[in-house]
Amino acid sequence: MNPLLEKLQPYPFEKLRALTAGNTPPASLPPINLQIGEPRHPTPALVKDALARALDGLASYPLTAGTPELRDAVASWLARRYGIARPDPATQVLPVNGSREALFAFAQTVLDPTRQAKVVCPNPFYQIYEGAALLAGATPLYGSPDDWAGVQLVYACSPANPTGHVMDLDEWRALFELADRHGFVIASDECYSEIYCGEPPLGALQAASRLKRSYDRLVVFSSLSKRSNAPGMRSGFVAGDARLIRKFLLYRTYHGSAMSLPVQAASIAAWNDEAHVEENRRLYAEKYRAALPRVRAPLRTEMPGGGFYLWIRTPIDDAEFARRLHAQYNVLVLPGSFLARNTAAGNPGANHVRVALVPPLAECLEALDRMSRFVESL
Repeated sequence: MNPLLEKLQPYPFEKLRALTAGNTPPASLPPINLQIGEPRHPTPALVKDALARALDGLASYPLTAGTPELRDAVASWLARRYGIARPDPATQVLPVNGSREALFAFAQTVLDPTRQAKVVCPNPFYQIYEGAALLAGATPLYGSPDDWAGVQLVYACSPANPTGHVMDLDEWRALFELADRHGFVIASDECYSEIYCGEPPLGALQAASRLKRSYDRLVVFSSLSKRSNAPGMRSGFVAGDARLIRKFLLYRTYHGSAMSLPVQAASIAAWNDEAHVEENRRLYAEKYRAALPRVRAPLRTEMPGGGFYLWIRTPIDDAEFARRLHAQYNVLVLPGSFLARNTAAGNPGANHVRVALVPPLAECLEALDRMSRFVESL
């Protein structure tokens, strides 16, 4: 067996299952699951119709590079969404089977473990970053390190999971300057970029364009899972540095990661339409307007810059909070400490829970009302 597997921690949802395994929630309260960020708004009919029309494509092997039509659709969307020069569809865009798979595989492509590679992850963070680093033979670092020597890859996430923080131009400028100084690659996870209530989040390629930089050592990852409520399609893209994408395509050719032709056809329909994305944002904005007033002291939260989570400060230990909330009120939320790692400054996820506003509005509000009753009982 690969000994590096022993370095992996249990996934946060496995930790939550173990935490709540002994609970017997009251049968009088229907279960409400706010732990996982799985979109539950309807998948647009135009996506399903395009998928159905293209089912004959199941009879053909797809190319790993994807069809020219899909790469064109993604390049055009990037230009429209971010106001940037249209990326070259042939060299700067690569379809992938969802951002999760690609974020993991990318590390295996760009890291050189013979040079004691280090990978910087946000903290708290999406756990795929850590697993990708460890299984590539690298050492993950959490947050902004004091010493950047040996760093080969930095994962950025904006809007961030779980906090919803959006990186501004000054933050991107500082990261780009560090990359210039130390020569590392930036992998920008932007899968929540289309869920926001105010200004559209700034993207990495957009920031580079505003700063009149090339895309050298920069790639972005995006997906239709959240934008188009199609997590089961496993459809996304990588875009940016043509040299890195060429090497990533080589890796993926051997990895067997081609997207099926029906899914490519449905993806083209999704990237070419914004009406369903605007409706999706409207539904989440409605949830935030109704949900935020329900988070009462001593709980604390604020409106995120993007995404569909509430990052709520708890008055007691976050794991104990989640365990007892489930045991007494049949609501599942994810402890923040499960999404972060301990550093010299402590665990930045401690005394927080992540609440995914993905169920219907009434269910979200009922869950927050139960949470308030639980807090009152403490």
